Amino acid sequence: VIIITILIIALARPHFSLSKDNKDIEGIDLIIALDVSPSMLAEDFHPNRLECAKSVAKEFIDNRKNDEIGLVVFSGEAFTQCPPAVDHGVLLSLLGQTESGQLEDGTAIGDGLAVAVNRIKDSKAKSKVIILITDGVNNTGQIDPLSAAAFAKNYGIRVYTIGIGTQGMAPYPYQTPFGKQYQNMPVEIDEALLKNIANGTNAKYFRSTKNASLESIFKEIDSMEKSLINVSFYHQTKDVG
Repeated sequence: VIIITILIIALARPHFSLSKDNKDIEGIDLIIALDVSPSMLAEDFHPNRLECAKSVAKEFIDNRKNDEIGLVVFSGEAFTQCPPAVDHGVLLSLLGQTESGQLEDGTAIGDGLAVAVNRIKDSKAKSKVIILITDGVNNTGQIDPLSAAAFAKNYGIRVYTIGIGTQGMAPYPYQTPFGKQYQNMPVEIDEALLKNIANGTNAKYFRSTKNASLESIFKEIDSMEKSLINVSFYHQTKDVG
């Protein structure tokens, strides 16, 4: 009986294994630094600047399956909404939840850039990129934007800057007892600063004045050089006959 039992087990070939494969895939390490100050609710973009930027960023992320991408948000302060990762599911969820008003008011471009730099400065990727999107002028924060740009340059990080907003005036919504009303406000973007940040890190500055131009800007950035990164894939095998 014992011999027959052993033979049956042997013929059943019970087997369990866990294997690991290392594969090189193309990609870069990238952070999207997104302004979420109240002015991003201006409706010169459809439905507004912030939602347009989120929509275009989502499509950009979807097209870059192999990149480690993270998200930093800033207004009067800055923090990491999502650390860089190849798995973009959580990133896209947190991007969708990003809203204006979740941070104190203001536009701290330097702080936003510094937080983004800190997230990827130690990466081993050949290409490290930050895409910084803002519609305003640096008016608060602890870190000077050009100092943050110099910090980025020291670590070989290219900072592509995007000024978002039409020329002239833009309609800003505000709530009243009678519902939502609009007030035309001047569009103020510190283009000289954004150009200096980009040029100082061997990148480019772009001005977006409508939805279509923002889409074309992201497509141009999408054509950047990619580098090889190593990713581990785990395979589980179970054979019970």
